Amino acid sequence: MSNIKNDKDLKSHDSTNGLVAKGSRHHDFEAVVVLPDIRSAHNVGSIFRTSDASGVSKIYLSGYTPTPLNKFHRPQPQITKTALGAEKTIPWEYFESHIVLLNKLKKEGFKIIAVEQTIKSVNYKDLKNDDLFGVNKKVAFVFGNEVDGLPKVILNKTDVCVELPMNGAKESLNVSVTAGIVLFQYLT
Repeated sequence: MSNIKNDKDLKSHDSTNGLVAKGSRHHDFEAVVVLPDIRSAHNVGSIFRTSDASGVSKIYLSGYTPTPLNKFHRPQPQITKTALGAEKTIPWEYFESHIVLLNKLKKEGFKIIAVEQTIKSVNYKDLKNDDLFGVNKKVAFVFGNEVDGLPKVILNKTDVCVELPMNGAKESLNVSVTAGIVLFQYLT
């Protein structure tokens, strides 16, 4: 049975039900993924599948990001199609507010890593393990909206921004491709 909390600042759905992601036990640290305002359910499903493969322990969804279960608690077909069952193996939790979610993670000792192109971003290959993990060895990777990226209100809550260098005419990659590159760089 799911745990649903309603509050004027927070709507949360926790799918964990005691579920521990298979891959999360292979690291000496905890890694989670945060997906604020991701438009595409297909991208969300792909990120679930990549997160399972790379050993992510939990996915946090916020804003208008689609969740594996719709408002009637039925599976979202587009997520199911691309996740191929990973939406059932990776615990996930939904928060209406990005800020409430990020504050929760910071309070729990997570280092917040934004994957976004900014003036202060560093090449994702240049981030060392000492810079990546905080004292508690907990890291949260935040991936932005497919068109607009991460808003300043989220970037202000992060500890560091990393970016993938773009050598072609396009300025970015698909968010699910970016998640795959970054998660496998740091977690495998």
